[in-house]
Amino acid sequence: MNKPKVAVVIIHWNRRALLEQFLPALIKSTYSNVEIVLADNNSDDDSIAYVKETFPNITIVKNNKNYGYAGGYNQALKQVKADYYVLLNNDIEVTPGWIEPVIEYMVNNPDTAAAQPIMLDYQQKELFEYAGAAGGFIDYLGYAFCKGRIFESIEVYNPSESQTRNVFWATGACLFIKADVFHEAGGFDEHFFAHMEEIDLCWRLQLLGYQLAVVANAQVYHVGGGTLNKQSAQKTYLNFRNNLIMLTKNLPLKTLIWLIPLRSFLDLLSSIFFFINGFPKYSLAVHKAHSDYFFKFRKWWKLRDKKFNKKTFSELKGVYHGSIVAEHFIAKKSSFKQLDESKFT
Repeated sequence: MNKPKVAVVIIHWNRRALLEQFLPALIKSTYSNVEIVLADNNSDDDSIAYVKETFPNITIVKNNKNYGYAGGYNQALKQVKADYYVLLNNDIEVTPGWIEPVIEYMVNNPDTAAAQPIMLDYQQKELFEYAGAAGGFIDYLGYAFCKGRIFESIEVYNPSESQTRNVFWATGACLFIKADVFHEAGGFDEHFFAHMEEIDLCWRLQLLGYQLAVVANAQVYHVGGGTLNKQSAQKTYLNFRNNLIMLTKNLPLKTLIWLIPLRSFLDLLSSIFFFINGFPKYSLAVHKAHSDYFFKFRKWWKLRDKKFNKKTFSELKGVYHGSIVAEHFIAKKSSFKQLDESKFT
C-alpha cells in the first residue's frame, strides 16, 4: 500500500537564520513520501535565494504580500497538493522519525482530522513548550490551556506520563491535518491574523464531526516567539480579542448570552491585575481588544457560518468542565495531573 503524500509546509517571513538552523534536520526526515514546501510571505531579505541555492529540492510558494500566519497558509495551500499537510513553524527542530507515528495514527483513526506531536522546549529540552505542549484543551469559560502548560506554568516532560489522546485543539506550530478537511472547513479565519486561529479551526473540525489528537510517541522542539514574543502587548491584544471572536463564532446563542458578560468581567479583572503589577501596556491591550470586539460585534457575528452546527461545551471533546482560572489562581494548581480527570469530556 502506498503511503499517503505528506507536504510539510513552513510559513516564513524574513528569518533566514532560522532556515539555516532548522532546515538541515528537516530535510533528513525519513518519511518516504514527503514534500517540503517553503510558503514565503513576501520576504524582503535573501531567504528565498538562500533556500534555492542550498536546498534545491525544497518547493517554494511565494505569496505576494505578508498575509500573516492564517492568510499566509490559506494562500499557499491552494497551490500544494497532498493527502496530509504538516503546518510547521520555521523555528522548530524536528527529530528522527517524527512524521511516521502521527500519520500512522491518523490513517488508523480516520475520524481524526488533525493531530500534533509532543512539543518540547528547544532551549530547555526537559520542559514542555508553551505553544502546544502535550495537546490543547479548553475550559467551560473558553480559556485555552495545554497538558504540560497552564497559563505561565510549564511542566517537566515525563515520557511515562505522556499518552496519545483526544484533545480540543492541536498546536498551529506543528499541525498535521488532512488536506481535504482543511479546505472543507474553510481553512484559517484570516480575521485572526495570528494567535488562536488554530484553536478556531480545530473547533470547527469538531463541529463537522471530526476528532483531534496528540500523538505521544512523536516529539519536536520549538524555540517559540519567532513571530511575536510571548510578552508582547500585541500578542496580549490578539489573544483577548481573538478569544472573544472565537467564542462568538462557534458557541450556541444560549451559551453566549451568559458567557460573554462573564468573560468581559473576568477580562476586566485581568486588565486590573496587569496594571497594578506594573504592566500598563498589557492592561491597555486588554481594553483595546474589548473595544475592537464590541464596536465591531456585527462583523464578528456574521462569521457564524450556518454549515457548522453549533454545540455546547458538553458535546465537545477536550473540554474541562471547571474553571482553569480558579484552579490555577485560587486553588494554586500548576500541573495538568492536579486537575480532576473526570471533568474532561
